[in-house]
Amino acid sequence: MNKENNKQSIPEIYSLRYVKGGCAKNKCTAIKLKNLNLIKIVNKLYGSLRRSIVLNPLAKKEISLDDKNIILKYGLIVIDCSWKHFFTIKNLNMEWSRKLPPFIAANPVNYGKWEKLSSAEALAAALYITEYFDLAKNILSKFSWGPEFFRINNLDF
Repeated sequence: MNKENNKQSIPEIYSLRYVKGGCAKNKCTAIKLKNLNLIKIVNKLYGSLRRSIVLNPLAKKEISLDDKNIILKYGLIVIDCSWKHFFTIKNLNMEWSRKLPPFIAANPVNYGKWEKLSSAEALAAALYITEYFDLAKNILSKFSWGPEFFRINNLDF
């Protein structure tokens, strides 16, 4: 994998927020990223957002470098809700849904657990896989535990 970031446009990043079942606001990585103007929060998928790559652990297809152009054109979306409510979400377009390969969480709530990532970790992992290395690093640099995610998952820059 080439670790140099191309000097191309930066993709739009979104959080699809499910208020019912959302995480605690003081622990919500999506809200922190929104407050830092790194992502936009949306309540539903509309227009071109329907063609965005949606990170969905129930997807059949794993995210890959092949998704980079789709992310650049339409954006990347993480679903922001509590893990205990995730399985109640309906009407996700599975055509554009992608799952992540297994990663270990570094966030304080789920530290050391497989596949229990925060929204920030999921976004950073997807951006890393699609070679948006600087953006992945920038997102997790906003959290004291962010660099630990890269370390425990053996992702180097």
